[in-house]
Amino acid sequence: MLRPSLIALSLITAPMAWAEPPRVAVDIAPVHALVAQVMGDVSAPDLVMTPGASPHDYTLRPSQAAALEAADLVIWMGPDLTPWLTRSLQNLAPDAQSLALLEVPQTLTMAAREVAIFEPSAPVPSAQSARDPHAWLDPDNAAIWIGLIADALVGLDPDNAATYRANARAALADIAALRAEIEAQIDPIRDTPFILFHDAFQYFETRFGLSPVGAIALVDASDPGAARIEDLRAILTARDVACVFSEPQFNAGLVDAVMDGRPARTTVIDPLGVDIPPGPRFYATLMRNVAGAFTTCLSDG
Repeated sequence: MLRPSLIALSLITAPMAWAEPPRVAVDIAPVHALVAQVMGDVSAPDLVMTPGASPHDYTLRPSQAAALEAADLVIWMGPDLTPWLTRSLQNLAPDAQSLALLEVPQTLTMAAREVAIFEPSAPVPSAQSARDPHAWLDPDNAAIWIGLIADALVGLDPDNAATYRANARAALADIAALRAEIEAQIDPIRDTPFILFHDAFQYFETRFGLSPVGAIALVDASDPGAARIEDLRAILTARDVACVFSEPQFNAGLVDAVMDGRPARTTVIDPLGVDIPPGPRFYATLMRNVAGAFTTCLSDG
């Protein structure tokens, strides 16, 4: 048996066992970027969806399922965007804390538009309408979420609270500067009409005052019928539409069908950032790319 003096000495000289930072799993790359900014050098969050895949219907790879199973905290948009993740959380991470960003009252949410032609006289979404889940395209939501992410991390890891708070302040400053930059860039094209492939940009359009007139696919990305194609062809001509946007995840042939030889410009716009490497710089790059696509296709010359 060790003498009391030796026990005391062993406690003093033994290496102290520090708790590891929490394991954090995130569903989509834009939110992963915000979490990575707040975590900084403390640790890196796990992205459980392959970038560019459709979030509405997804099957986890084994490595992604393992990351979810190991998570102490899961930060996700919520079942409006990734309904499949609800069951995965129940099966793989029943004890993990969950932060569903669309479900928290601070998030600025919008109802999904129920029509493909955005005329002033068109019916407004009803109180029973589904939520539009593409809320990350409003930088004001990104700023709100930075605070919520920091609070969740501090609650799990108070030893690193000062770092999380400092990282959050820096991220908020970056988002404020990004919003001002985009506002100045978008200003000359605010009144220029355009048609989207997929009604995924309502948050961006509303925040920065753009002028969409329709979308080929509704917010759920369902395929359009022949009548909608004809309606969009008519409004393309009637409203002197400058640009019809396509998306990398969807059939560009439908854009050609709508344009049907008409002189509008076309370019690709991507709400999920398929070609952007995941990481802390992802969100700002995504927002600049979206703003750049609008500016390029809607500007004269």
